[in-house]
Amino acid sequence: MKDVLELLEEIEEILETSAPVVLTTKVWVQPEEILDIIKDIRLQLPDEIQQARWIKDERQRILERTDAECQEKLADAKRQAEVLIENSDIVVQSKRRAAELMAVTEENCRQLKLRTYEYVDSILYNMQQKVDELNGVHFTDMFNKIETTFQDVGATLNANRAEIKELSYKTQMGRDEDM
Repeated sequence: MKDVLELLEEIEEILETSAPVVLTTKVWVQPEEILDIIKDIRLQLPDEIQQARWIKDERQRILERTDAECQEKLADAKRQAEVLIENSDIVVQSKRRAAELMAVTEENCRQLKLRTYEYVDSILYNMQQKVDELNGVHFTDMFNKIETTFQDVGATLNANRAEIKELSYKTQMGRDEDM
């Protein structure tokens, strides 16, 4: 069986080869011959139309599927971008929080050092007070006694030297007899 295009070509050939009507642009054709071809075209058209409809529907289905896939990929890309942005926000927030924690920790360390210095200073101050107290109670008396002893020893030595000088003087003067 011929397809629709072949049948249309057959009609064209009939019209081209038919005898013209004098003084007009019309041609003489056998109506039965043209009607048979039109009948064949009508019989062929449902198959052709169905095939065209199927192709059109298939094309539409492919376009819709492609569009759905595109929309899905766009949505997926958007979700991934949101995740990246969210992760980026998380990173930024984490860095900010870490910086805050570091600042608080550094301040706590500084305060702890200051309290430690104050504590050590108070211990050293108390120790200094005790040393001064011990010095005042024990060493001052002891130094006073040592000083008195040295003064006594010095005085005795001076007296002994003076006596020796006197003896030496008398010896030089020839007065040994007093000895």
